[in-house]
Amino acid sequence: MSLFARPEYTSEAQAFIQQLKAQKPTLEAEQRQGRSLLWDKSVDRDAQADFQAARVPQQPYVYFNAGSK
Repeated sequence: MSLFARPEYTSEAQAFIQQLKAQKPTLEAEQRQGRSLLWDKSVDRDAQADFQAARVPQQPYVYFNAGSK
């Protein structure tokens, strides 16, 4: 056990989260389901490589046109 550990202490945030999980036990499963809709996607490596190869390097100063003076 750590010298500085305070096992009897719970912060307000921790108490809120514990209360929220007690009121709604399906919360974590719903969060995982929502995450899978937006973030857990498979990556097409070939398409990603094509996108990287097709990139055009940007000039350091975008508003300066080297052809017109």
